Amino acid sequence: MNDVGPSAAHGTPSGAEGAAFRDGLLFGVFVALVSAVTTAYLLHGTAWLTLTREPASAVLGWLERNLGSSVPVFAALSLLFAATLVRLRRVLADQPQDVDAIAQADHLSDLWTSLFFGTGVIWTAIGMRGALLFALGDPDEITSAGAFAVLQRMVDGGILLALSSTIVGGVGGYLLRTAKTLLFGHALKQAYAGQARRSAEHVQTTLGNIERKLREGRASRDPSPASAPARQALAATQGE
Repeated sequence: MNDVGPSAAHGTPSGAEGAAFRDGLLFGVFVALVSAVTTAYLLHGTAWLTLTREPASAVLGWLERNLGSSVPVFAALSLLFAATLVRLRRVLADQPQDVDAIAQADHLSDLWTSLFFGTGVIWTAIGMRGALLFALGDPDEITSAGAFAVLQRMVDGGILLALSSTIVGGVGGYLLRTAKTLLFGHALKQAYAGQARRSAEHVQTTLGNIERKLREGRASRDPSPASAPARQALAATQGE
């Protein structure tokens, strides 16, 4: 009678299933956290939600002053990047590996990272434009107010948005790229190297088959010298 181990008897998940459960749990926590912060930011100050207690109101106030409307964009790109990493881990663990699916997930993660950088650049331009329009909107007032007042008007007009979105876009983009490299850099290199090796082996096998067929064809057209006496004997027999 075969013994059944405790893992099989109680349905304990294997290593791959445990890793998938852990990835799903971490992704769910990350999605819940980012979604909660983004929803609170969008609804803060409206009839549906007003936060007055610290530190929640301070965090939302900082986000509003420094990032403005870029918060939902950064949050959406972060969620897309996290979902792509979960998919990348899944396709890397599949056996046999689907290199096309791996390359697609790898490409998507690079796309979200580039868009994260680009969001910082775009909102930098938006913040600079708003700050300049607000600061230089009334030439008469600017002339009489002085340089400090102009600087204050630029701050009120959104210069902090321009600077902060640049920092968040740059630092966040590099963090996303570093996270992917640390988590999947070696596995991706192995997957692409394996695909290249299999392609080379396929080409080598195909060339070997072609060479063998060419040799067989050449042998059928040019009989070997060893068969010449047999052909001469057969011809003499037929002549008699």
